[in-house]
Amino acid sequence: MKSILNFFHGNVGLPWSWSIVALTVLVRIVLVPLTVRQIHSMQSLQAHGPEMKAIQQKYKGDRAKLNEELMKFYRENHINPAASCLPLLAQFPVFIALYLTLRHAKEVNGSFLHIVPDISAKGTAHWSGYVLLAIYAGSQVASTYFMGATMDKTQRNLMMVLPLLFITVVSRFPTGLILYWMTTNLWTVGQGLVTRRLVPRTPAGKGVTAPIGPKRSSRTPPRESGNGAAAADTEKPKPAASRPPRRVKRKKGGSRR
Repeated sequence: MKSILNFFHGNVGLPWSWSIVALTVLVRIVLVPLTVRQIHSMQSLQAHGPEMKAIQQKYKGDRAKLNEELMKFYRENHINPAASCLPLLAQFPVFIALYLTLRHAKEVNGSFLHIVPDISAKGTAHWSGYVLLAIYAGSQVASTYFMGATMDKTQRNLMMVLPLLFITVVSRFPTGLILYWMTTNLWTVGQGLVTRRLVPRTPAGKGVTAPIGPKRSSRTPPRESGNGAAAADTEKPKPAASRPPRRVKRKKGGSRR
């Protein structure tokens, strides 16, 4: 990691802070194939969402059977649910290496945009660190919004709240590390905007054909039952039309005894 930063600082002529930004861009470019797999995996999960929910409802009482059926469904439809985590896991070694470099290499220091005085100091050492932490939290929420479209609603809300809780932990890291993660989040936000424009959305439940019958109305003839007889709808008898009372003519004179 120190050799890569020395290349951007010594050969390219960038300050140490901008060398970290260039390192972030380089890492994200290398991870483009994994990012494409992540997008395809998210689209597949979104397209087969109704089918997976049906499996979860069918085997909700049997956890082992549910996992078995879901794994079988993933294999049949070529879905890799772990593909969405690959870019994050691939960045973890870079994150640890940069943390150790900023901690032990004392020459990797300097300002950023003439606002951050020292990128090797803790995030709370200067007021500018709080500005970077605010940008980090906002960019993390925005990146989760764009890249977490297929998550469950509760899980998605949790992922958007967690960055606010992690600020207390991230603030203890060197400012250069916060700069790296902030640049990563901003890249993810831009990537989400480009993806929404270029990649068409896959409608949920595509490929699931459900039998749709014709709409019935009051004039629709009754359907035939299994034995061939028509299931007649019960209709109320119409009241007979009211007629005027019939007049009976009586004969004149009394009745015979």
